[in-house]
Amino acid sequence: MKTSAFLYPWDVNGDPEAAHRTAALGVGQVTLASAYHSTRALTPRHPRHRIVTARHAAVLYPADARWEGRELRPWAAGDWAPGDAYGEAAEALSAAGLEVHTWVVLAHNSRLGEEHPGTSVVNAYGDRYPWAPCIAQPATRGYLVDLAAEAAVRPGARGTELESLGWYGLAHLHAHDKTAGVGLGDAGQFLMSLCFCGSCRAGYEEQGLDAGELAAAVRAALEPVWRGAPSDGGWAGVEKLLGGARAAATRAWRDERARTLQEAAVTAVRAAAPDGFRVLLHADPVSYHCGANAGVDPAHILSVADGVVVPCTGGADRLAPFARRHREGAVLAANFTVVSGMGGSPGTLERDARAAADLGAHELRLYHAGLASDGDLDAVRAALAAL
Repeated sequence: MKTSAFLYPWDVNGDPEAAHRTAALGVGQVTLASAYHSTRALTPRHPRHRIVTARHAAVLYPADARWEGRELRPWAAGDWAPGDAYGEAAEALSAAGLEVHTWVVLAHNSRLGEEHPGTSVVNAYGDRYPWAPCIAQPATRGYLVDLAAEAAVRPGARGTELESLGWYGLAHLHAHDKTAGVGLGDAGQFLMSLCFCGSCRAGYEEQGLDAGELAAAVRAALEPVWRGAPSDGGWAGVEKLLGGARAAATRAWRDERARTLQEAAVTAVRAAAPDGFRVLLHADPVSYHCGANAGVDPAHILSVADGVVVPCTGGADRLAPFARRHREGAVLAANFTVVSGMGGSPGTLERDARAAADLGAHELRLYHAGLASDGDLDAVRAALAAL
């Protein structure tokens, strides 16, 4: 199976062995970050550092003139990825015989929310989520589409993987996250991720809902959950908490905004890309799910993009809805965490990859070659050699 390992530019730049060490794993491709959110990352083999702190979301290359005079624009990275950090790393990886694809994080940007708070998702209580740009807002959509095109089509890249191209919600895993005290379940997460900014309130009105009444209904539905009542999982749980008609109307609005954004971003990338350039999305087959793996309708997204990258750590069941809607030539890539300390299981990668192939996967993604220990990478190397 064709396999790609995720890397950051700082995993490669300044380490003359990094590119060849990655190639020696047995992968043929690297998915290299070109636009990324804030993070604190371990670099266990780098000769110059062990921790890299990316203080804010940034592009990891020099942005071009399309952003001049615009209020919403990407920020340059600081000392963690100076200059054309992406380009420098991509050149080293290509010289080692690896195909390089870009890795672009879109609707996940805390600095955008901090400096332009009006762009953020606002929940039914009025709380803003600065890490979560509202993808219904026209200006934010324009920013995300242009960022996708610029960050995806870097010199020499053969394709891209677009992450967070959809709704982001309550779940964030950032800033010493302490939001797990109440078990919200799928239904509670959805209700706490519904946006009530001006654009979304207008959207609910278009669906025949009164936005103020909807917000009140969300708050009322969540009251038993805050008191410890179990939150039923799945869409049936949302309908139980919110009522079937309200639930359907909110989902119709959000699904349409996500679908049309995905279509616009993929179209913009293709317009800027050379022939043969592949556009994949990090995706979840449940359209109302939020997060880095955007909730999508499998049939729709496989008619728009060249394929999907699906999270499979802990089980590959999420591949099945995409496999059922598969079209000729579409890529179905199973993404496995191979960092033991982050919940991965590199020791079972061969078995897990074969199970994913049985469910329809054509390719593998390995998260994350730069973060993994030597022992984890030894297990990856052995697994790929056996496949």
